[in-house]
Amino acid sequence: MPTDLRTPISSLQLAHEGTSKRSGITRLTVDIPSSHRPQVEAGLHNPPRWRTPEFFVYGAFFCVVVPIMVWIPVQLSSSEHPNFNMYRRKLSPGWISGRYVDNSDAQYRSFRSNTLPLIFLSGAFFGLKLLYSRSLRRVRLTGPSNNSYLVPFLALFSLIMLAGLHGASVLKVLVILSANYALAKTCGSSPVGPVLSWIFNIAILFANEKNEGYRFTSLHTALEILDRAKGIYPRWHISFNITMLRLISFSLDYYWACKPAGLADPGGVLNEKQRGAIAHPLQTYSFVNYIAYALYPPLYIAGPIMTFNDFMWQVIHRPVAIPLRRTLNYLLRFAICFFMMELILHFMYVVAIKDAKAWSGYSAAQLCMIGFWNLIVVWLKLLIPWRFFRLWALVDGIDPPENMVRCMANNYSALGFWRSWHRSYNLWIEERRMLLAWGWLVSLFILPEIIARFLLPPARFGTRPWYRHVCAIGAVFNILMMMSANLVGFVIGTDGISYMLHQVLDSWEGIRFLAFACTCLFVGVQVMFEYREEELRNGIIRRC
Repeated sequence: MPTDLRTPISSLQLAHEGTSKRSGITRLTVDIPSSHRPQVEAGLHNPPRWRTPEFFVYGAFFCVVVPIMVWIPVQLSSSEHPNFNMYRRKLSPGWISGRYVDNSDAQYRSFRSNTLPLIFLSGAFFGLKLLYSRSLRRVRLTGPSNNSYLVPFLALFSLIMLAGLHGASVLKVLVILSANYALAKTCGSSPVGPVLSWIFNIAILFANEKNEGYRFTSLHTALEILDRAKGIYPRWHISFNITMLRLISFSLDYYWACKPAGLADPGGVLNEKQRGAIAHPLQTYSFVNYIAYALYPPLYIAGPIMTFNDFMWQVIHRPVAIPLRRTLNYLLRFAICFFMMELILHFMYVVAIKDAKAWSGYSAAQLCMIGFWNLIVVWLKLLIPWRFFRLWALVDGIDPPENMVRCMANNYSALGFWRSWHRSYNLWIEERRMLLAWGWLVSLFILPEIIARFLLPPARFGTRPWYRHVCAIGAVFNILMMMSANLVGFVIGTDGISYMLHQVLDSWEGIRFLAFACTCLFVGVQVMFEYREEELRNGIIRRC
């Protein structure tokens, strides 16, 4: 989004959420998109509405509706419900109050079952890193001038970790990484370099999937022994989907570093955007640094993604922008999300109900709540692994970007939703027909919001009393469309959404529920609007 307005901090007291004073960084200016100017001005000048009669009514809605939204899936998950035996086989013994746990989602089950091994792996990483650093200090008479001495350790630990994860397939990963590195180095500042890098990496993705990670025996039967060394996670090509983004990042960053117009490091503490734009000396783009970046242990399995320039700047400088208090707060937030997911899986068997299609006899409200809580599970099953690996990186002194900056239930804009929800390539949906339908629906549902913004621009109508309510009505339809698209893409598919719409729209009961649901969404959107303005009053700018 264009940033044609730069406003001093001192005049508006605004700061980005990730670079506020609480995180230990003082930023002099902040980029504010022109489309956000009315919201910024409103947030600075409108008094809070929390204690107005209007919001007391909204609060009463929340006190009544939210408990009902929780009670419905809990009641449907009772062992005494007539449909319980239809999905009982998908449940496992749990650890909370003697209840079963719905561990039927394969993606989250993989992370949940390996949480302790991952904790031990991160512990081994920090233990060996400490041993390496102390051993190096004993050998050297003086301390290192910067932190680049850690790069060989990062590269070596990465290769050992990949050998344990993928077995002999680590050789395949190294061949692809070497080919991409050679391509980037050969092209240098040539404009064909970025194009060839994209073509090469996309071709590798398709080849990896088509050949299912390749087999050594396709080269020679004598290499069969290598195919037997599969490792803990033999499907290396799934993890490589996200690694491909790092390979392209290295190629593009090296291309710009070779240009004479590359930006130099001004010194001092830099923010995320500045770190990504700073060109390092060409010797920084070495093969060892490249391996350490592409296979960086905390971020290899599931991301988040950060650029090579940003990674190397942080490795070298080890910025003081990650105080212990911030990391501990992040750990607490991760623990809350993890145990919230455990509560949902133990008391709401919505994934098992969805997979077994055990919804016969459900009312419109019950069907919609099953769909809604399935979306909450999808959000949490992505959020929790991403935050675990980001937490690992934060403890290591590296600050990667946050993938999800808002709760799924705190979104009313389709455009804002996708700016705050980052989907990594290793979490692609395997059912291509569902992915295609989801993609088209998302693209289609964004159009009304774009048209509405064009016809009713906030710069012109943002101060009118009726504008907030008209926007809330539009946001209700936005939420309904986003939920429908995500139910198709991530939860129940096209057949399931057809059944749900039939149950909701083909009876007066369903239509009455839909009208009530839209009223509740209208209330929720008004609270979201005010929450955004409260963020602005507190000096937080989020472009979503």
